[in-house]
Amino acid sequence: MIINHLIKITLNNTFCLLIYLLPFYLGAQYYKAAIYTNDGESLPYRFLLPENYSSEKEYPLIIFLHGAGERGDDNELQLFHGSDLFLDKKFRKKYPAIVVFPQCPLESYWATILDRPESLKFEYSKNPKDNSILSLVEGIIDDFIQKYGVDKQRIYIGGLSMGGMGTFEMVYRNPRMFAAAFAICGGANPKISKRIRHTSWRIDHGDRDNVVPIIHSELMYKAMKEEKIDVIFKIHKGVNHNSWDNVFSDSDFIPWLFSKSK
Repeated sequence: MIINHLIKITLNNTFCLLIYLLPFYLGAQYYKAAIYTNDGESLPYRFLLPENYSSEKEYPLIIFLHGAGERGDDNELQLFHGSDLFLDKKFRKKYPAIVVFPQCPLESYWATILDRPESLKFEYSKNPKDNSILSLVEGIIDDFIQKYGVDKQRIYIGGLSMGGMGTFEMVYRNPRMFAAAFAICGGANPKISKRIRHTSWRIDHGDRDNVVPIIHSELMYKAMKEEKIDVIFKIHKGVNHNSWDNVFSDSDFIPWLFSKSK
């Protein structure tokens, strides 16, 4: 009886794990794998073209920056969060777009973090320009603009956790490139706000986040409002670090993103 019970528990847990991982495996199937190389440095990425893609048309470009847990060189793990959102049939029909998921190396970071003390109150650079990994992401964007039909008035970027931090930094480095950006449970140095004012923003954070405390988003939001930036700040009550689940299930998120144009 006990053995049968343990077998049943194991099977149930395995089934739940498979259901949880299914969107990830689907993403790996539909997103094409590629590697960007420049001056001896390389960055793996996955990309998704619109259904019935036509080289005679221009499409919005979305760059998605994953979190620290998805770093590596397998060119798959970066699809774990968010990739299934852009595979949705309704999304692909209503919002045809080119979607790119680059993967940050295990020893690197999307953002320039000066210090990460035990309190997890990150210290960010106020002039984050020297970042070779983001230079490669910029190279990927340039590559897509040259090789595919990209609507340069509708280039979007966003990410979660480390990717949310990298999103702030990418817009800082390219203040007139992005029509809209979304930073989920991320943060940055509030002193960069003036330089990121030409982009429309959505910031999301769980008020129970014990990995990247919400104070980082609160400080950015306050500084951005002082600069009169077009920014939305959504606080997810009772939510820990996984506030991206709330964002991806928010029916207003995708329409908001695609409503923005330079």
